[in-house]
Amino acid sequence: MGIKFSVLSSGSTGNAMVVATDEGKVLIDAGLSAKKVEQLLKERGMSAADLDAILVTHEHADHIKGLGAVARKFDLPVYANEKTWEALDKQIGEIVEANRCVMQTGEILEFGSLQVESYGISHDAAEPVGYCFYEGEQKLSLATDLGYMSSKVKEKIQDSDVLVLESNHDIEMLRMGKYPWNIKRRILSDLGHLSNEAAGEGLVDVMTERTKRVYLAHLSRDHNLMELARLTVSNVVDDKLAPDDHRAKLMDTYHDRSTAWDRLDES
Repeated sequence: MGIKFSVLSSGSTGNAMVVATDEGKVLIDAGLSAKKVEQLLKERGMSAADLDAILVTHEHADHIKGLGAVARKFDLPVYANEKTWEALDKQIGEIVEANRCVMQTGEILEFGSLQVESYGISHDAAEPVGYCFYEGEQKLSLATDLGYMSSKVKEKIQDSDVLVLESNHDIEMLRMGKYPWNIKRRILSDLGHLSNEAAGEGLVDVMTERTKRVYLAHLSRDHNLMELARLTVSNVVDDKLAPDDHRAKLMDTYHDRSTAWDRLDES
């Protein structure tokens, strides 16, 4: 089968993604209620009981809201680095010791044929990470909650078959929006979120002939629109690439429903 995945939910109201091979199935974040996570998995023909583990990117509520409840109900191992565990403990309730799995950032985990590599990112959390997923020659990368795309992040996610990339806000919509200035400043900072323009600029550096699709993710409901994100990223890419250069197809994600299964072996 190779790797398949679905972005179950993406945005400031909650984030979760499932990645699966024939031999390994993992949930990345559980930023919605346990009931909603179960419902979204059911839409994809899965149960949380089918999962091998839950992987955590960082401790913010929109990534871990249902984490404790899902882990306890289905007796699932939870993987996070030590600093993230310290930040999680007060938020998710008790997790039995056997399921408290501490990983090092940069460590490669194996779930059957699925290999998962974490990498450090810039965000205002204890020790936030993104993930790359591998089976054989296939590579899927998740890169959201980025204040900026560092050279190390670019190196990790470069040459992916499919990329899930943050395109959080339109800068002018954010500046003109209703948020207090201190929150706007945080979002715009190197520890905040990637704008549509920054997503396009970063994509130019990491996209190769191999990259088939890019899912624009973690869109702000207040300061972005899917059509605007797609248009802005596309325009930035077009400005920086030659007309005959390869361009990956831009894909949507949603805060209120899951994406269809995407199989990396499909063109």
